[in-house]
Amino acid sequence: MKKILSIFVMAFTFTCLNNLNAAAQTASWRQVVGIITAGNVVGVGSGAVSGGFLPWTTTSGSASVNLESGHIHFVVRGLVFAGGSPTITIGTPLPVTQVKATLVCDADGSAGAGNSVLVETPSVPLSSTGDAEFNGDIGPLPSVCSSEPDLALLVRASSFGGPVIEGPWIANGAVLSIHRDHDDRDNDHDRDHDQDRH
Repeated sequence: MKKILSIFVMAFTFTCLNNLNAAAQTASWRQVVGIITAGNVVGVGSGAVSGGFLPWTTTSGSASVNLESGHIHFVVRGLVFAGGSPTITIGTPLPVTQVKATLVCDADGSAGAGNSVLVETPSVPLSSTGDAEFNGDIGPLPSVCSSEPDLALLVRASSFGGPVIEGPWIANGAVLSIHRDHDDRDNDHDRDHDQDRH
């Protein structure tokens, strides 16, 4: 009886630890950079997102996603066109006036019969100097977002001065890392320290 009880306690403890580790997983991107190759597609099948028709650039940015709770924070600064046209002024974001973050889970579609899974934030304003930020909860994420390592964070145009739309992606998170909450706090401390030095 004691042996059975001991096995039960060990199994229960193991399950709890696994759940805690899953809840603590956070994906973060050190930078947010503008799209380089116009028209580039991220994701596959029903979860494919096409890129904008011109390149974009940024001055800075970062993003993080709690893969259990669905808390997302992204910030981008200086998101503007890096190419011009008769209707586009290079170095400005217009006519794009709102953006949103799109998390592409299972980017190669290997776990979803050839379809990536998209999770999106609400739209937020994009300032005339290309600044935007979102910080909030969007609810628990699909399990594939934590079980599959191929994640992408996109910033999509969601308004051209009018109603909210499903626009192209114009920037992406760069340098992905997946870590636990205590690592996240350490990274935040390191980023704050680096900013203080500058």
